[in-house]
Amino acid sequence: MDETFHLTPLDVRRYDFGKSLRGYDPERVEQFREQVAEELERLTRMSQDLETKAKGFHEQLRAFRERDKALNEALVSAQQLRTEIRESAEREAALLVREARAEGESQIEAARGEVRKLELHLAELDRARRNHLTQMRVAVERQLAEISAAENAPAPQIPATPRMSGVFFQAGTPDSA
Repeated sequence: MDETFHLTPLDVRRYDFGKSLRGYDPERVEQFREQVAEELERLTRMSQDLETKAKGFHEQLRAFRERDKALNEALVSAQQLRTEIRESAEREAALLVREARAEGESQIEAARGEVRKLELHLAELDRARRNHLTQMRVAVERQLAEISAAENAPAPQIPATPRMSGVFFQAGTPDSA
């Protein structure tokens, strides 16, 4: 099946199946078309919601990266300042730098953990979306196969009823009437 095929709810609602003798029940076809269109609308809204959430997650990731950069710049500044302080202040400056590093690494690790968690969540949402689309595709293909089988099935034959007007049937001989 072509992966670039896009079907909108409006396409489903406007599609004309045409009329034929002994065709499908128009009410059931319309009911099914409406159900498909509503499901497409629901999936479109869900996809838009997921895209909105993904944008939010990317914005959070950008903010975390800016914090990481700011923390790294703070560490460099603290190291430069340490060299300008006297010997007695060097011990205290070294202690402050160690504390800043520990805090920075803690925040960086927390940010990385959050990013990993968000990426896993995004992957999980994508898997769920793909699974749902696959299930929809299977259901639609099954329906199409049933429709195709019904279209290709021969019309039922009505058996002829034997005439009973004085003609006797003999065992083993065909009816000559």
